[in-house]
Amino acid sequence: MLIPKTLCCPVVTIAPVSVLPLVFTSGWASGINAYAVVLLLGIFGATGLSDEVPEALQRPDVLTAAGVLFLIEAVADKIPYVDTAWDSVHTVIRPVSGAVVAALLAGQSGSVPELAAGAVGGSTALVSHLVKAGTRMAVNSSPEPFSNVIVSLAEDLGVAAIITFAIFHPVAAATVAGALLLAGLFMLYFLVSRIRRFLRRRAERRAERRLAQAVTQRPG
Repeated sequence: MLIPKTLCCPVVTIAPVSVLPLVFTSGWASGINAYAVVLLLGIFGATGLSDEVPEALQRPDVLTAAGVLFLIEAVADKIPYVDTAWDSVHTVIRPVSGAVVAALLAGQSGSVPELAAGAVGGSTALVSHLVKAGTRMAVNSSPEPFSNVIVSLAEDLGVAAIITFAIFHPVAAATVAGALLLAGLFMLYFLVSRIRRFLRRRAERRAERRLAQAVTQRPG
């Protein structure tokens, strides 16, 4: 008696692993340093350490541009008040980068719709960016410049560590990123007074500059 193959050797279909944890983690990291995320993911993909990285992030021109912009940000991000101006410019860039990277990761994996992944990555990057920018305003309220360097280095190392961790342990890395995001929001809540002080001081400086220009332009 012949037994059908479907009965003796059932085919087991394994669902693809969801890329959503990596999407969330990359979004969080993009809100802090989008160029580092693109650079690290591209390197991991180009060296064969991960199959989750799409080819678009592995292109030499993309890696070169990300590397140059990362070096520029590494300098600008450590200078008081320049870092806040840099953050202002990147209020749109970081969330968009987080959304694009997330959509590319989803397209490579096929386990999550690209539009949904882009929404998760972009919104997470936006919240993370707002935490970073607000924290920097609070740091800039202190007169010494060393805290900017320390905070910036901690952010760079944190992004590098969490993205590397996410490549090998995406769920655990997403848990850490979520905890850091919540901690940042709580810390930002308690730093509101220092942020207001920074904004007030910046407004006073602008008023002083305008007054000085008016005085110099006044006919004698």
